[in-house]
Amino acid sequence: MGTDGAVGCAVGREGAELEGRGFLSGRERLAVDVDDKHMGDLQKRVRKKNAASEKVMIEKFLNGIELSVFVLTDGKNYLILPEAKDYKKIGEGERGPNTGGMGAVSPVAFANQTFMQKIEQQVIKPTIKGLAKENIDYIGFIFFGLINENDNPKVIEYNCRMGDPEAEVVIPRIKNDLLELFLASANQTLSNHKIEVDPHAAATIFLASKGYPEQYEKGKTIVLPDIGIGSIIFHAGSRLSGDTLLTNGGRVMAVTSMADSLNEALDKSYAIAEKIEFEGKYFRRAIGKDVLPIKIEKNLQVEEDIIKCILNYSGLSFSVNIWLYCF
Repeated sequence: MGTDGAVGCAVGREGAELEGRGFLSGRERLAVDVDDKHMGDLQKRVRKKNAASEKVMIEKFLNGIELSVFVLTDGKNYLILPEAKDYKKIGEGERGPNTGGMGAVSPVAFANQTFMQKIEQQVIKPTIKGLAKENIDYIGFIFFGLINENDNPKVIEYNCRMGDPEAEVVIPRIKNDLLELFLASANQTLSNHKIEVDPHAAATIFLASKGYPEQYEKGKTIVLPDIGIGSIIFHAGSRLSGDTLLTNGGRVMAVTSMADSLNEALDKSYAIAEKIEFEGKYFRRAIGKDVLPIKIEKNLQVEEDIIKCILNYSGLSFSVNIWLYCF
């Protein structure tokens, strides 16, 4: 991580990534194509953007799909909580400025048993052992910000907390009594417990004020619909004025729904998001779509070379439905 007056730079043959407080306020990253020949040009570019930047940190650029994994630990033992995928950019297709989070889904399609075992062996266990080795008495949540690079988990960041908006899809899927787990963590008896995960999928959609994450207005009247069973509204930037609910922040509220499938959960959350009323309401409309299964049937018009590739790989005939995951 960059320090004040410094810029972090992730560089590799695939490209480079800049990050730093002085350059991008610690919340943004800028990816550029660069090689050894152009390193001097990169340094000049950095300093031109921010005269206070005197250091460039060089790391490998990671390319893949991100996900968040969480554990609750008592310092020795740990429980792995449901994984999630969040969406931080304000615009569709992960474009535009970063936000506190515009939505999240759980579970994550590509985080199968094999991939989660890799995470546990390569990331979680070494982290817990490392804390003990460094005599760090840590009890609580550990957030692992990871990226799936060619079916291998790579660590992007750690956080000493649950994530937001990931918590809005992770916690509803935990069937255990959280208070009991917290007490077990404090008493270092977490080994006596097993995590119980609701098999239903969860999807959360964040509603934001017009203009967020830049300047936005507050005090807009909010009208909430009947949300029915299986959905929750988490209030963030809202307040009561008498009996009237008003907007009071950039991210106003999150709508979380649970259902048998992720597609159904998303449909429920989006239906409620459409019905919530306040002036300047904004929400992203394709949360979770990148990890939904795509069903390809024989009567669909698809490219011939794609069909041939699938059939050659799987040995299936056209009479069988083929399921792919769109990453």
